[in-house]
Amino acid sequence: MNTTGSPIAQLSSVVKRYGNHTAVDGLDLMLHRGEIFALLGPNGAGKSTTISMLLGLARPDAGRVELFGEDPQQLVARRRIGVMLQSAALPPTLRVGELLRLTASYYPAPRDERETAELAGVADLLKRPYAALSGGQQRRVQFALALCGRPELLFLDEPTVGMDLEARQKLWVALRHLVAEGAGVVLTTHYLEEAEALAHRVCVMARGRVLSEGSVDDLRARVALKRVRCITRLRAAEVAAWPEVAEARDEGERLWLSTDRAESVVRRLLDADAQLGELEVQRAGLAEAFTELTRAAEAPTEATREAA
Repeated sequence: MNTTGSPIAQLSSVVKRYGNHTAVDGLDLMLHRGEIFALLGPNGAGKSTTISMLLGLARPDAGRVELFGEDPQQLVARRRIGVMLQSAALPPTLRVGELLRLTASYYPAPRDERETAELAGVADLLKRPYAALSGGQQRRVQFALALCGRPELLFLDEPTVGMDLEARQKLWVALRHLVAEGAGVVLTTHYLEEAEALAHRVCVMARGRVLSEGSVDDLRARVALKRVRCITRLRAAEVAAWPEVAEARDEGERLWLSTDRAESVVRRLLDADAQLGELEVQRAGLAEAFTELTRAAEAPTEATREAA
């Protein structure tokens, strides 16, 4: 990963309101070349509004938004990006190859059609009408259209929704290829394992503000919970009642639990079951970190309870 040099996009003290609702509240972000930046948050966190301002589709009420040092609405900046939103209205009767050629014609130095198709995993779909494709295949085509212009910054909003496992993995490989070329990627996803696998940097938002920003390891380190897995005769319902255990469940023949007192719980497990085996203790994953970070931010304040 190479993130040296000036940011290719940034928001500085940005505020965006819709009536009495503040969607983004004093947001500061920088995006760099050669990195996958995951923007995470619960529904209503301000992610879509943030992306819309970076794309020039919405204007901030305060603060500054820059894309390659330009106003995001400037064509010279827009020609340097690729975009894959959650939904796309494309001409249904055009074949995939025709869609690729049409989209590529809008850019000064696009990828070759075959290169784009191979990278996005749609080489087998080029002669098929867009309307005849499955939902997952249409998402792959939308990804191909996003990268055909050879973007320096790629925006992906829930890109793998509707894709099967093989298609998701191919998209991951393609993203790593683009980053190796020096492109920047902005990813929003509800699949936290996707962000954990791909992102160099993660920003967690709630109520229009940044809760935490850093590497996946940085975010995981903020959470005291650890995962414990083992094979035991003890059942999840029994262990879940222990005061040190936050959550417990049976996963086939294994017991899985989370706790912020792993050493104490492990000792108690060994005392309760002398035949316990295959014991594993791991740090909390991004999912647990995300839950812990957003739980407090999403809890109603005294003011909101009184307003309700």
